Amino acid sequence: MSDLINNREKFQTNDEKRQEMLRSMILKLHDGVDPAEVKKEFKEKFSGVSSYEISQMEQSLISEGMAVEEIQRLCEVHADIFKGSVEEVHTKSKEEESIGHPVRVLREENFALERLIDDEIMPKLDAYFNHPEAPIKHLLIADLNLLMDIDKHYSRKENVIFPFMERYGITAPPKVMWGVDDEIRADLKEVKSLITADDREKARDKAYAALDRVKEMIFKEEQILIPMILEKFTEDEWLEIAADSEEIGYCIVEPKGKWVPDRVSFLMKPETKSLPADGNIRFGIGFLSLKELETVLNTLPVDITFIDEKDTVKYFNLAKERIFPRTKSVIGRTVQNCHPPQSVATVEKLLSDFKAGKKDQESFWIDMKGMFVFITYYAIRDEHGKYMGTLEVTQNVKSIRDLTGEKRLLSE
Repeated sequence: MSDLINNREKFQTNDEKRQEMLRSMILKLHDGVDPAEVKKEFKEKFSGVSSYEISQMEQSLISEGMAVEEIQRLCEVHADIFKGSVEEVHTKSKEEESIGHPVRVLREENFALERLIDDEIMPKLDAYFNHPEAPIKHLLIADLNLLMDIDKHYSRKENVIFPFMERYGITAPPKVMWGVDDEIRADLKEVKSLITADDREKARDKAYAALDRVKEMIFKEEQILIPMILEKFTEDEWLEIAADSEEIGYCIVEPKGKWVPDRVSFLMKPETKSLPADGNIRFGIGFLSLKELETVLNTLPVDITFIDEKDTVKYFNLAKERIFPRTKSVIGRTVQNCHPPQSVATVEKLLSDFKAGKKDQESFWIDMKGMFVFITYYAIRDEHGKYMGTLEVTQNVKSIRDLTGEKRLLSE
C-alpha cells in the first residue's frame, strides 16, 4: 500500500513538473524565442499533452498577470507546438470540458493511464525482460499496482454511466464493453502475479498484450463511448453521474474541483410521502415512522437490495459498511444489467427458479479481502404465494465465524 501511495504522489509531482515546463515554454515564446526552438524542446520533453494541462497552465499565467490577449495572440504558435491541443482550449465553450465534469474526468484519467503506461511501465518492462540483472522488479510492480487503479475507472463507467445508456435503449455497447473491462482486469492481475513470481517467459507474452488492450479500451471510450453519451445525456443526468462517481472514487488522478454548472438546477425534488396523519406507517404488527423505518434498515449490519417481480432494482439500504458498491443510478435498472455478462446466466436461472416456485432461497459465500461474505437471496411472496420479487442480503460474517466460548457480560 505504501508503494501505491508513494507512486501516486510521484505521479502528482510529475504533473507539477510538466506544468512548470509548459509554462517555461510559453514564457519563452512570450519573450521572443524562435518557435522552432521551443517546438524542438517540447518534442524532447513530452510524448503528448492534453488540452486540460494546457488550460491549467494558461490559467496559472493569467492569475500571475499575463494578459489573456497575449495568450490568444500566440494561440496559433501554441497550436503548432502542442500538436493542435491548445486549439481546443481557445475555441471551447462546452460544459463537458469544465473542471469536475464526468467526461473531463474520464478523459483526464485516460490521459494519466496512457502516460503511466508509456512513460513508466513500458520502459521498466523492457528493462525487466531484456536486462534480468537490473533491480527493476519492485519498481515495476509498484507501477502495476497503480495501474490496477483502473478498476475505479471501469467501475464508474459500469455502475454509473451504463445505467443511463440503458434508459436510452443503448444496451449492446455497455454489455460488450463491460465484458472486455473484466478481461482487462483479469489480464493485469495475471501479469502482476507472473512478474511477482519471476515467470518472465509467460509474463512477456501477457504483459505487452494486456497494456495494448488497456490502450484499445481508452481509444474506444474516447472515440465511441464519450461522443455517444454526450449526444444523449442531459445536464441533470450528468449531475447525477458526477454525484454518484464520488462514491466509487477516481483512477490515478482526481478532479481539481467539483463541477458546478452555471444554471438553475432542475433536478427532481423528492416526491412528498403520503403518510397517515400521525406520521406513522401501520404494519401488520406495530408502527414506524418513515424516518424510523429508513434508519432501522440502514442500521442493520447487512446490505439489502430488493428487486420487484419485473426484475427491476427498487430499493437498497445504506448500511454503514457496504460490501459491494451501489449507486443511486441502479434504481429502476434491470438486475441483469447490474451484473457482469458472465454472471447474467446464473442470475436469470436463480430468478426463474424463484418465480416457478422451485426455490425460496439460495446462499453463496466468498472469502474476499479478509472478509467472509455470506450472500442469501430470498424469494418474496405475498400471503397467497404469488411472487413479488427477490431480496438480496449480504453480510460479512467473519467476526461471527471467529466466535469461541461464551460472552455473558457487557463490554466495558
